[in-house]
Amino acid sequence: MAFGRSSRRKRPVEPVTLKILVAGGFGVGKTTLVGAVSEIRPLRTEERLSEAGRPVDDVAGVEGKSTTTVAMDFGRITLREDLVLYLFGTPGQDRFWFLWDELAQGALGAVVLADTRRLEDCFAAVDYFERRAIPFTVAVNLFEGAEQFPVETVRAALDLDPEVPVLICDARDKAAVRDVLVAVVEHAMVHADRVREPAAT
Repeated sequence: MAFGRSSRRKRPVEPVTLKILVAGGFGVGKTTLVGAVSEIRPLRTEERLSEAGRPVDDVAGVEGKSTTTVAMDFGRITLREDLVLYLFGTPGQDRFWFLWDELAQGALGAVVLADTRRLEDCFAAVDYFERRAIPFTVAVNLFEGAEQFPVETVRAALDLDPEVPVLICDARDKAAVRDVLVAVVEHAMVHADRVREPAAT
């Protein structure tokens, strides 16, 4: 009995889906990063900055910013046929920190986006992920006119552990952002293997 080719077709691969957070200070480029790589139309929860928020929203260094994320950004990227990342961009202002615990549930890892003109704005995100043992990568977003520093200088300024990856990227560039996300996944896998290793006897 002859069999047609259809009987030999591979079953479709069921992709593994992973959750990645994108965090950092106000106006650092989180919404831009998610939008640069998302293969779906990203979900954005941006609202215009208002006069009422002026006392609590520090726009020093980002005076041209007119909107802010008030809940989250959401996007999706397929890294391989069997690997899909769901990206959740966190709000940057202190008054929205109550959302972070919900967004962090089930996250494999995180990107902490940094701006060298206001590096202190990402301290809180670094501290958040360190305290919760969530693997993260620091991505320094290149802004026009901002002074560029070597990776090791940024690492020292943020007092990062040696194994935390630090990359330079342009949050508008799809290839650069993809490289950052690959670094997060690889770092999280190494971290997971280290956690699973039996304690030395």
